[in-house]
Amino acid sequence: MFTPTFRRPSFQRALKLLAATAISTSLATSALAQEVVAGPGAEPECFAPWTPETKYFQYPKKEGPYRIALANGFIGNTWRIQMIKTAKAYAEQPDVKAKLKEFKVVSTGEDLAAQLAAVDNFIASGYDAIVVNAQNPAAFKPVIKRAAKAGIVLVAFDNTLDTDEAINVNVDQKGLGVYWAQWLIDNIPGGGKVLEVRGVEGTSVDRDRHDGIKETLAASGKPWETVEVVGKWDDGTAQKVTADAVAVHKSFVGVTVQGGSTGTVRALMDAGHPFVPVGGETENGFRKLCAAHTGEGLKCASGGTGPAQVAVAIKTAIAALEGQVVPQSIRLPLAKVNDPDFKDGDNFYQDQSDNFFVGNSFPTCGINFSAQEIMGQSETDQ
Repeated sequence: MFTPTFRRPSFQRALKLLAATAISTSLATSALAQEVVAGPGAEPECFAPWTPETKYFQYPKKEGPYRIALANGFIGNTWRIQMIKTAKAYAEQPDVKAKLKEFKVVSTGEDLAAQLAAVDNFIASGYDAIVVNAQNPAAFKPVIKRAAKAGIVLVAFDNTLDTDEAINVNVDQKGLGVYWAQWLIDNIPGGGKVLEVRGVEGTSVDRDRHDGIKETLAASGKPWETVEVVGKWDDGTAQKVTADAVAVHKSFVGVTVQGGSTGTVRALMDAGHPFVPVGGETENGFRKLCAAHTGEGLKCASGGTGPAQVAVAIKTAIAALEGQVVPQSIRLPLAKVNDPDFKDGDNFYQDQSDNFFVGNSFPTCGINFSAQEIMGQSETDQ
């Protein structure tokens, strides 16, 4: 697995020193990045406001081409790798490439300080926009202020920021937890012991999905007991922790899994655990298993958000740099399919790798990649 260069301590110290010596000059000469204006905004079918009360931003128009950076955190799972590849594929599209002077990608792992230092370095280096998948939703407040004072567009996606001072692009992550939990409620009449395979600790996505699951089960009035394990949205990790949980607890009446869904189901099969209802993500391998074993007790609800939301975030950053009006918080649609509606060639692909997230398109934004376009890219920093 790729190990990000930012994990080296000496590199982090150099990065922080560079940011500290350069940011003050940048901030002294820049105006605030955005103004709050009246809506509606540009391309409302793509840049849909989260609620009717969502405010709108307009940034000073800049002449392109632009320097845009992607500051990713955790990289150790299929979704993040596909996300990096999708970002690079989007940046290579001719109409997008013509607007970019530079597109920089950095992944800093689970080291929050390194991610913050990377964003500070991009601010100090004068990038026009920074797109971030945040390692922690609440830790970016000082960075948000520095980006705003430097006149830099900051767009967070997937793991977004607990702020209304930067642009957030996301799906309803809590609603996804509600969707999975409701599937269990509808398919397990008497309640019981449920396995919940969580994501990366400390992230907003893990928090929001967990809250949706917990609150929905609690409100059902059924007697639920939940066993939580940390799968990091990764097949290998999820498979191991699921196997461990089955070894300890022997049986579960249902499962929710935020990511690593293929590994979770395989662990149940390897342990000889009876098939039970599962609410999982959109991995192609998971949907293959759901289709193959429908009618045998494996009743699946597969929902999530494709890694292509990074492309929407980049598109949003470019629109903001061009002076267009955009919502502060943008809602993207979820990709969902339930048993028995899994169809080869439609919502999963039998001849494609298990390690691919389907539902990876946002047609209302003109974003729809083939597997070949995405998988032809690398996940390494550039």
